Amino acid sequence: MGSLSLLLGLLLFSFIIHSIFLIPFINMLYSLKFQRAKQITIDAFGKKSPIFDKHHGSKVGVPVGGGLLVIIVVSLLFSSLMPILRLSGVDVTSIYADIQAEINIIFFTFLSFAILGLYDDIKKFFRFEKEAFFGLKLKHKLILQIILSSIIATMLYLNLGISLIHIPFVGTFHLGIFYIPFAAFVILSFTNAVNITDGLDGLAGGVLMISLFGLWFLSASILDVPLSLFIALWLGSLISFLYFNVNPARMFMGDVGALSFGSTLAVVGLILGKSFALGVIGFIFVIEITTSLLQLLSKRFRHKKLFPVAPFHLFLQEYGWEEPKIVQRAWLAQIILTLFGVWLASI
Repeated sequence: MGSLSLLLGLLLFSFIIHSIFLIPFINMLYSLKFQRAKQITIDAFGKKSPIFDKHHGSKVGVPVGGGLLVIIVVSLLFSSLMPILRLSGVDVTSIYADIQAEINIIFFTFLSFAILGLYDDIKKFFRFEKEAFFGLKLKHKLILQIILSSIIATMLYLNLGISLIHIPFVGTFHLGIFYIPFAAFVILSFTNAVNITDGLDGLAGGVLMISLFGLWFLSASILDVPLSLFIALWLGSLISFLYFNVNPARMFMGDVGALSFGSTLAVVGLILGKSFALGVIGFIFVIEITTSLLQLLSKRFRHKKLFPVAPFHLFLQEYGWEEPKIVQRAWLAQIILTLFGVWLASI
């Protein structure tokens, strides 16, 4: 009971701290003109998206990059609270012998992908596409994502000794060295999946929030204090962010948040050893990136579209669903998916 009350208290503390700085941060984004512009019609795969613009003209001028404040608040609180907990005599337990290695992996993922996402936001919103480093193309950015994902996967394998995947009702499989490409693929997939899903007010943030509650339950149930603490702080700041991100949004997550949050969501699932459950809990993200990827491959090799429009949430908009309807139903579906995923992880 003590651990639960501590985690809940830290979630609320993170919510309060983030909320204090939120309005000044939004004003700062306005002053920097870090806002969605009408001429930005580039989708997650670097292609122009006129259908997106047709449904989202009202979003022009809304600040982008709200995920950065979440990253700053969570990182500062997490790095400050871990030593305080140890000095206070709190038993910092983990399922891994090397607790510091676990913390390092979480931090490296959270911050490295945030830097890459921030670069992408700066490139788009400050018009640096044609200048030196800022001229980095989509394929180069994907290469950087693959490199980062591979580094993190290697750290999971070598530093934490993770090499097993468990499939409910089937069994546990030892992948050995092949765990590295598997984990890298999972991280890369969720990194881009969250980025693609971040197209409607509150969609990616809300689905992520519900997913994290499920993973938080799993981490707390195995007494992994560093992971539970990190997720608690992340949830507190994310809930505060969502207050200004739900329809009509006053702030968007930006690539800085989407890339960081997607990769870290994957790493949390991998650290817990629940990669199969992660696929269930993150199934909405899986649908979003799968429809986008199939559309891209179809246009490249068949020279025609597989779907009228992708990803799936944009298809529903084109079909006639209003934005709040899509988001609300996605949240409800996510609740069921999270419960199902947690149940599978508990088997």
